[in-house]
Amino acid sequence: MNINSGWYSTVWMFICNFRGSVTQGLALEVGETVQILEKCEGKGVFPASYVHLKKAIVTNRGPHETVVPLEDPIVTEVTSTLQEWALLWKQLYVKHKVDLFYKVRHVMMELIDLRRQLLSGHLTQDQSRDVKRHITVRLDWGNEHLGLDLVPRKEFEMVDEDQISVSDLYKMVRHTCSHTGFMTRHGEPCRVPVPHHLLVNLKSFTYNSIGEDTDIFFSLYDLREGKTLSEKFMVRLNKNGGPKNPEKVDRLCALFTDLSNKDMKRDLYIVSQVIRTGRMLLNDSKKGPPHIQYRRPYGCAVLAMSDVLQTISELKEEKDFVLKVYTCNNENEWYQIHENIIRKSSTKYTAPSTNYGLIISLQLLRGDMEQVRRENPLIFSRGVAITRKLGFPDVIMPGDIRNDLYLTLERGDFERGGKSVQKNIEVTIYVLYADGEILKDCISLGSGEPNVPEHRSFVLYHNNSPRWSEVIKLPIPIDRFRGSHLRFEFRHCSTKDKGEKKLFGFAFTPLMREDGTTLSDESHELYVYKCDENTTFSNHALYLGLPCCKEDFNSCPNIPSSLIFQRSMKETFWISTQLSSTKLTQNVDLLALLKWKAHPDRVMDILGRLRHVSGEEIVKFLQDILDTLFSILDDNTDKYGPLVFQSLVFIINLLRDSKYYHFRPVMDTYIQKHFAGALAYKELIRCLKWYMDRSAEVVRQDHIQEAMRALEYLFKFIIQSRILYSRATCGMEEEQFRTSIQELFQSIRFVLSLDSRNSETLIFTQAALLNSFPAIFDELLQMFTVQEVAEFVRGTLGSMPSTVHIGQSMDVVKLQSIARTVDSQLFSFPESRRILLPVVLHHIHLHLRQQKELLICSGILSSIFSIIKTSSLDTSVQEEVEMMVESLLDVLLQTLLSIMSKSQSQEAVRGQRCPQCTAEITGEYVSCLLSLLRQMTDIHFQHLMENFQSKDELKEFLLKLLCVFRNLMKLSIFPRDWNIMRLLTSNIILTTVQYLSPALHKNFTEADFDFKVWNSYFSLAVLYINQPSLQLENLSPAKRKKVLDKYGDMRVMMTYELFSMWQNLGENKIHFIPGMIGPFLGVTLVPQVEVRNIMIPIFHDMMDWEQRKNGNFKQVEAELIDKLDSLVSEGKGDENYRELFGLLTQLFGPYPSLLEKIEQETWRETGISFVTSVTRLMERLLDYRYSKVFGDETENKKIGCTSEINKEEMYIRYIHKLCDMHLQAENYTEAAFTLLLYWELLQWDERPLKEFLHYPAQTEWHRKEGLCRKVIHYFNKGKCWEYGIPLCRELAFQYESLYDYQSLSWIRKMEAAYYDNIMEQQRLEPEFFRVGFYGRKFPFFLRNKEFVCRGHDYERLEAFQQRMLGEFPQAIAMQHPNQPDEAILQCDAQYLQIYAVTPVPDSVTVLQMDRVPDRIKSFYRVNNVRRFRYDRPFHKGPKDRDNEFKSLWIERTTLILTHPLPGISRWFEVEKRELVEVSPLENAISVVENKNQELRTLISQYQHKQLHGNINLLSMTLNGVIDAAVNGGIARYQEAFFDKEYITSHPEDTEKITQLKDLMQEQVHILGVGLAVHEKLVHPEMRPLHKKLIDQFQMMRSSLCHVSSQNNIILQPQGVQIHTQSCCSDVTHEPKLTRVEEDSLCLSSSSLSSTHSAPSQMINSAPSTIRVGSPSLPDKYRHNREMLMLLPPHRDRPSSAMYTNITDNGQPPNFQRALFHQVIGPCKPCSDPNLSVAEKGRQTHTLQNISVKMSSIHLLHSTRLHFLPSSPDHSQ
Repeated sequence: MNINSGWYSTVWMFICNFRGSVTQGLALEVGETVQILEKCEGKGVFPASYVHLKKAIVTNRGPHETVVPLEDPIVTEVTSTLQEWALLWKQLYVKHKVDLFYKVRHVMMELIDLRRQLLSGHLTQDQSRDVKRHITVRLDWGNEHLGLDLVPRKEFEMVDEDQISVSDLYKMVRHTCSHTGFMTRHGEPCRVPVPHHLLVNLKSFTYNSIGEDTDIFFSLYDLREGKTLSEKFMVRLNKNGGPKNPEKVDRLCALFTDLSNKDMKRDLYIVSQVIRTGRMLLNDSKKGPPHIQYRRPYGCAVLAMSDVLQTISELKEEKDFVLKVYTCNNENEWYQIHENIIRKSSTKYTAPSTNYGLIISLQLLRGDMEQVRRENPLIFSRGVAITRKLGFPDVIMPGDIRNDLYLTLERGDFERGGKSVQKNIEVTIYVLYADGEILKDCISLGSGEPNVPEHRSFVLYHNNSPRWSEVIKLPIPIDRFRGSHLRFEFRHCSTKDKGEKKLFGFAFTPLMREDGTTLSDESHELYVYKCDENTTFSNHALYLGLPCCKEDFNSCPNIPSSLIFQRSMKETFWISTQLSSTKLTQNVDLLALLKWKAHPDRVMDILGRLRHVSGEEIVKFLQDILDTLFSILDDNTDKYGPLVFQSLVFIINLLRDSKYYHFRPVMDTYIQKHFAGALAYKELIRCLKWYMDRSAEVVRQDHIQEAMRALEYLFKFIIQSRILYSRATCGMEEEQFRTSIQELFQSIRFVLSLDSRNSETLIFTQAALLNSFPAIFDELLQMFTVQEVAEFVRGTLGSMPSTVHIGQSMDVVKLQSIARTVDSQLFSFPESRRILLPVVLHHIHLHLRQQKELLICSGILSSIFSIIKTSSLDTSVQEEVEMMVESLLDVLLQTLLSIMSKSQSQEAVRGQRCPQCTAEITGEYVSCLLSLLRQMTDIHFQHLMENFQSKDELKEFLLKLLCVFRNLMKLSIFPRDWNIMRLLTSNIILTTVQYLSPALHKNFTEADFDFKVWNSYFSLAVLYINQPSLQLENLSPAKRKKVLDKYGDMRVMMTYELFSMWQNLGENKIHFIPGMIGPFLGVTLVPQVEVRNIMIPIFHDMMDWEQRKNGNFKQVEAELIDKLDSLVSEGKGDENYRELFGLLTQLFGPYPSLLEKIEQETWRETGISFVTSVTRLMERLLDYRYSKVFGDETENKKIGCTSEINKEEMYIRYIHKLCDMHLQAENYTEAAFTLLLYWELLQWDERPLKEFLHYPAQTEWHRKEGLCRKVIHYFNKGKCWEYGIPLCRELAFQYESLYDYQSLSWIRKMEAAYYDNIMEQQRLEPEFFRVGFYGRKFPFFLRNKEFVCRGHDYERLEAFQQRMLGEFPQAIAMQHPNQPDEAILQCDAQYLQIYAVTPVPDSVTVLQMDRVPDRIKSFYRVNNVRRFRYDRPFHKGPKDRDNEFKSLWIERTTLILTHPLPGISRWFEVEKRELVEVSPLENAISVVENKNQELRTLISQYQHKQLHGNINLLSMTLNGVIDAAVNGGIARYQEAFFDKEYITSHPEDTEKITQLKDLMQEQVHILGVGLAVHEKLVHPEMRPLHKKLIDQFQMMRSSLCHVSSQNNIILQPQGVQIHTQSCCSDVTHEPKLTRVEEDSLCLSSSSLSSTHSAPSQMINSAPSTIRVGSPSLPDKYRHNREMLMLLPPHRDRPSSAMYTNITDNGQPPNFQRALFHQVIGPCKPCSDPNLSVAEKGRQTHTLQNISVKMSSIHLLHSTRLHFLPSSPDHSQ
């Protein structure tokens, strides 16, 4: 934070919402800040208690000042991040991402809590660091899951990209992204392995059957190697199962430490052994008295780590496990019971009951012990027992002092001693000092329990050869180790009454041998000496003089036989030991070296044997060994010098091993504080130089290579030795020292300059030298100046041969050495960089030229840029940047172009070391280039331009740079969430372009104009402005403000630059017409007002220039239309763009000077006409953007507009796009109509056509023929055969004229098949729906318009409404049919008004013809329909409660569409509305007439046996009409309209009353005929129904006559005589319909009722015997391409589904019932009767899927073509 850039200030943070309800109150929310200028005592703008005081810095004083709180940056970040998350978090709930919603909520609550902890100020530094780490982990997790930007961090805080180089920023972002552990600069991983620690916690042990005290031992066991890996953890429990020590309740836990990665891969088991303390035999109270306690084996449990490791690795807390405790069947096998359990040798152990065992919990921890303690304080607060490995861990830490001897009681062989049974042997162990004192607390049975002075082993019952395998630890103090010994006493434990333990023998062993080495790590066979219970060991010297084992016996052969202790020759005792000590050694050679003065004659041999000493021993005694070596060197330099040098090299290289890497600080400390070899430097330099000088001669160079690897520490010794000598002698021999160092560097250069191509060993020597070389710089700087050291280094690096002369492996080593040089402290000094930078750049330049080792080179460059950025205030930096520009800029560009082209082609480069085409390496080099460009100032750019020798060189450079920049835009080098990198890249590119634009203008305009460079420049500018990362409109407000504050709107800056350069082109603008129209148009589609305002005049400029050149602007016109189409179709542009582009028309006004130069009126008219057309196209295109569901509408508009502006190719392209979408939705009829648009454009001639879309190159005749066949095929699939037949005839005519009889035969057969299909196949009549879209929230092309849709098969009104509401989830369904008022039309909402409508076919002759089957007529009723109607019943005047028919009027609305349905769309807009009112009488006539027509049709079909078999339909229809009439249906009409009063008051209705009378009379007659037919066909079982119908019919006739006679109206049916003999009697005479009557039964009506359409049943009618007419093409067919708006698809019954419950204003319920019975009759089938229930479900599901699919692919439809077959009487 730069304090100087602002002023300290006080801000107040709101801690509570304030609504500002007081006078002049200021409404504010929690978290907002205010800066208080004045505080009032009285009333203010908000209460003082609502705010909290915070210190802050205010920068940029003025209207746009920024307030930065003076608090931890992490706290500030958490605050801003939580505010940003809050908005996105709520959206998760809205989008039903519930799981993520709750996760984010949990993380947000954690962040709030962590932030509170940080703000409290009570945390230590470690705790604060830990809290910050937790915060950043959660912040990064949330940002990733919410799709937010990646935040690069350094030490948990966000980095400021202005303060670091682009290369460093790139690495930070990549590191954050990968979430990997820390890596060193050049990819060398941190060398210290991370240890693991296993936490074991004993929860409980259910062992009710023991009832004695128990000791439980836990250890880690490696099955593969058959050895225990760790110490034991011991738990002591009392007989009740609780801890013996009450303080250990809930604290029985141990941490098994220092498990390496190798250990974790072992076949590890947790082994738990249970030893009880009590009677000899558990279930036998006689065996031994109760007061004598024996340690006896009880059971064992194991747990395989492989089973639980993954579980506990993934968890952060403890996980419980149950271990079954198995008992041993034979105590002889006790020592291997755990192996038997693991190997499942079930005969050797007994399994427990299920509820019997140990419950433990496990947790795996990682890191060094300090870190584990820091991160898990709770574990250590409960007294966890630290349980170490047997032996040293992989990493031995300095200061880790240990002195542990692990003793294993293995086995013994003892005599029976005259007893009848074998002994029960117990071993007691003591540790005694030299004076015979028993050492206290030097025996540990296991961690978790205190040490003891003696240990008694467990007893194996009746066993003379016991095998214990019991491990104990002896932590003996180092000062007591020498002279101490172990004594083992053997006792027989009697089980008799007294329970005595009788001593019968002992064994012993000293801990250290006479030569000073400790007991070796192996098994030892000890002698057993006899003794008895009375023996005392008060004089230990009596037995210490005896041999303890065989080796001891051999060293002292003369042992007197008169001693009191006699060896038992048949008895032996085995133990094994393992020493883990940092102070004691078992190595003889090491001891000999440390005591070299005792044997000065053996020094050469001793030094030679040092190599055979183990590394563990050397690091334990490192300081002592080094002191010894230098004292030997001082003793005789000439004699011992080379050997001491070799030993030193050996030790130094030993510390390179990762196991001992942590001992390097020990070595450093020794050199700084303890090293005293003031003369050593002379010999070390001499030896080192001697080794180097011999490297050219020696074949085996292992010793030379080792010396090279040890170079760093050799120089440390040399320099420290010289410092000591200089101090002691006041700087004597300084010149000799400098000379010797210079000679040494000459030897180094000599080694590096040797040609190693033919010597592999020499390559390794040079590699070892180069690897170690950079490590000596810091040492040299202690004795030499920076310039001197830099000169040494430059000479050395300069001595290396060029890349072309050495092998690839040496290339790598050389570059790694240069990389470490650049990373060294030396390179950070400006005076050394001035010397070193040229040679470093030279080598990098060579490698980049040859495209070798690119990854290492990028690492070096990135380090250089990092250093230069941090010291950018130094004046020397400008020179360094100049140097880098000259050396690297061009080759960097070339390298990047090469990498990018390879990454695109995915070609591998032969011999490359690592994949060069990865995103990683591209990102590295991009960041390097950006770093360099960012460091360049205008002076650098000026020098760069001046350095080019010719314009060709400048042109080549500019093209490379612009090409790289374009690739950066196109290839998306940085992922989407690396926004910080993307914005910085854009900023640097913009700055660079601003620097380079003048050079481009200066050098490549007018006579020197170069199209390629200018085109490249403009292409870059266009790509730049369209970058997704710069589209600020897509960002959140907070993020947008942040970007604008930092960079401004870079799109606007680049647009100004582009416009300026365009203006500079002058006459050369014509070169970019029409090529740049598309790209520039893309820029205007960016939704930024200023960008658009800058760009739009360029189009006027283009039109003006083309008008000047060609006299027109056809090219601009054509290109503009094409590009506008493709760009907007890709989703660009917005609503404002529609208005902005209209400004083009105004641009012709402001330029009178331009217009005067040409024919002003023509130019103006042509221009305005053109712009108007383009603007209209754009409206269609922008509409298309919103047409995910109603795509056919906008596609239609586009087709109309493209044809209007003579863009035939675009027109045809949209035809096919629309057709494809229809096919995907299985709208085959619409697809056929769409393709007909293209078919119409073609002629039947032989003109050749070029390849286009999916059509091959062919003649126009063949293309039209192919299209015709395809259209016929689609009409067939859509079951619209009537439309296919005229096309069949058209094709037949063509084939016939060409005498192609084969094709003619095929097409005639198809035509015949279509006739058959019309008569035989089932077809559903579609439903039609009217939809109104009201409100300003709808897209422009739908807004406040109404449409009629042709529904899908089986789709009813309810389904259609649901689908529409699904497409518009925000829409509100209107529940009334009234036209919406102005408030609804103008509101910011969406209202949908949907209801079914009935098709009203135009007067088609076929519908009026006799004997035409209804199957044929039904097609013409619902196809080629442009008029639709719906009826709304209402009551006019007072409502008659007794007979509502008197006042029931119908409001009939007729909708006239722009085009008939079906067509190229399922939707068309309503063009016109007609409204009429139908009087009650007219309504009654219509109802009765429709019902009569329905009855005629049905009866005729049964009479002519077109319907046969099931007569249920006829029965239901007759019953519906007769029953309704009996219950008052027709009688109500009689009451209402035949009344004297009505007739008198309505004299104008006389004719209509007569018409109604005739229709009623006709209905009675038709019913009579229907009953006669029914009588003939009815099944015997249905006779009762028939009888009922006849009875009701008679009642109906009599009631009609009765009512009529009352009103003096005679309704006497003629010719209907039905004779009944009984309820089952046959009809004596079946009346036949007369010809006229029969004909009249075949008539159809346009609609059946005022409120319902005719039943759309599937009719199986026989073919008509009389052919009156058939489908044909119109004489003259033209299609008007001016297509207008259209709409979406769906359907339901054309009924007033909205009026199910009409109140007094409408139709009452009882009227509905009557009308239903009278009018509806049988229900219309709503699905294909041939489909099973399952199939119907599948079909419905498929339609729903189609709806979704149409939605997702922006299904485009369009206006239908006026192509419909004429009526049958229309001749061709």
